[in-house]
Amino acid sequence: MRKLAVIAVCLLMILPAFSQTRVVKGKITTFNRYPVQNVEVTSKKAKSAVMTDSLGQFELVCSEKDVIMIKTKVFDPLNKRVIPKDDYVSANLIFKDTRKNREIATDLGYIKSEQLSYALAHLSDENNNFCNYSDVFTLLRSNFPEIQGTGEVVYIRGQKSISSAMPNEAVYEVDGMIVSNISFVNPCEIATIKILRSGGTAIYGTQAVNGVVIIETKGHRIRTPGQ
Repeated sequence: MRKLAVIAVCLLMILPAFSQTRVVKGKITTFNRYPVQNVEVTSKKAKSAVMTDSLGQFELVCSEKDVIMIKTKVFDPLNKRVIPKDDYVSANLIFKDTRKNREIATDLGYIKSEQLSYALAHLSDENNNFCNYSDVFTLLRSNFPEIQGTGEVVYIRGQKSISSAMPNEAVYEVDGMIVSNISFVNPCEIATIKILRSGGTAIYGTQAVNGVVIIETKGHRIRTPGQ
């Protein structure tokens, strides 16, 4: 009976650990377009690892609040936290363009040679991690050290209102239009982002004393003649 009791206790201790793991599916791309195959994807807590298939897809065993990690020689390393509601995770890798990395990327089958050649010649703006962010505000704070603020408010470091010791919100321009809020902007649709401090904002008038965040989307670039 004592042995049975010990076994039962062990099972009760082990089963919760198994119940806290789950399979997360996902897809890895580069240049926000091409699937990355044969790259290792690992889970930090669950200690599992798989290789992406020919479509850049994977199925990985993860623990609750795990971190998916990707590290290769030719792409910037990527850590992506898995939140409880995530059943599918997508991530875009930034290619580190050198002659050696071009050889490695194609030799190891990460990306096809013709795809990489086309991407480097025509898709330089796509070599970013914008799609990895859930919202535009997180993207801005993560990629631009001068951006501060919380929630849906953006301050540009060092920019202060003339009448206040506290910084005021920056002016937002999206596709050539001044807007009051940028929460509607999908990070994955952004082509370029430019931050202007007060010294370079004269054309925007006095309202831009606190700086300007200029965003151009991919759709606008396509619609603009001559682009």
